Amino acid sequence: MHDFSFSYYMKKETVTEKTGRITLGAFLLFAGISHLTFARDDFQAQVPDWVPLDKDLTVVLSGAAEISLGAALMLLARKRRLVGLVAALFFVAVFPGNISQYTHHRSAFGLDTDRRRFIRLLFQPVLVAWALWISDSRKLL
Repeated sequence: MHDFSFSYYMKKETVTEKTGRITLGAFLLFAGISHLTFARDDFQAQVPDWVPLDKDLTVVLSGAAEISLGAALMLLARKRRLVGLVAALFFVAVFPGNISQYTHHRSAFGLDTDRRRFIRLLFQPVLVAWALWISDSRKLL
């Protein structure tokens, strides 16, 4: 009997991929916790004005999503394709917040100049690519 799940068709995870998956998971877990604690105000500065929810609620919900994604990346190796794809989509979904911080000249996280805020924009595609790489979804890049 064969296992016809996604994991059956995935190649074996290398040590480098596992390290990347665990590292990205830890990053997301830390970021999610910071949403709910010490960096809450900074994250509120990134919420675009057009988001129909209260800025604090948006930060709490995105923090909960990051904690969930981070834990899933770290603990669910057999589901890394699905979780990695969801993480990549999450990074795309929150990108408007980074753009809003840049276009509205909002200082947060030490990004107190337009140059620094712009450079931060360049890292979001790196996060998307990282999530796709560790999910064994390089074919989508």
